[in-house]
Amino acid sequence: MNTIDMLTAHTSVRQYTDKPVSLQDRTRILEAAFAASSSCFLQLVSIVRVTDAALRQTLFEASGSQPQVLSAPEFWVFCADYHRDQLVCENADLGWTEQLVTASLDVGICAQNAMAALESLGLGGCFIGGIRNHIEDVDQALGLPQNVVPLLGLAFGHPAYFNEVKPRLPQSVTVMENRYAEPEAAALADYDRVTGEYFASRRRNPRKETWSAGVEGTLKKERRPFVLDFLHSKGFALK
Repeated sequence: MNTIDMLTAHTSVRQYTDKPVSLQDRTRILEAAFAASSSCFLQLVSIVRVTDAALRQTLFEASGSQPQVLSAPEFWVFCADYHRDQLVCENADLGWTEQLVTASLDVGICAQNAMAALESLGLGGCFIGGIRNHIEDVDQALGLPQNVVPLLGLAFGHPAYFNEVKPRLPQSVTVMENRYAEPEAAALADYDRVTGEYFASRRRNPRKETWSAGVEGTLKKERRPFVLDFLHSKGFALK
């Protein structure tokens, strides 16, 4: 499979066989992850590989009891990390919101590199943003120092089951030229029809849902209001 075909065939994998991920594959995935672009070459990402069973249980509970946190052969936590750079530059002017944005982008790019690498090896994975449900518990469990925050988990292994690929928004809605363009109501309505058919026809967990309904259900929830205070306590987004 070529690179573009592999990327467009992506689907989250949440069920895995008992086969462990080899050291060789882990090494190659990490090499690919850390080869990702990094703003100003600051290299603001650290990865904690979680192998301890008790610690996995803590992260499972912190993530909202997502089973793949326990069942995946591998579970990694991607952290935004200015601590290491501060050791090099003791008088670093940290705490700026822009620095949080920069580190978050580095984490996202690095994590996506890891996902692409593991899929190229025939593995499958699932990102776990739920670790931020109880982000302070995750922070303490991993022993993260000041100026380091856990942003994203990645569960992965040898797939036991592949979900169908979710249809994405059409490029007529997501791609613009020169200036922002409001999405056409007809295009969104058509996409709701497509996603409704997708959810209804899935082999596992079929349900009556559309993309718009999912967006509404997500955006009307209270979304981790404690995160800002936590970030402040770790030295992020202070100014």
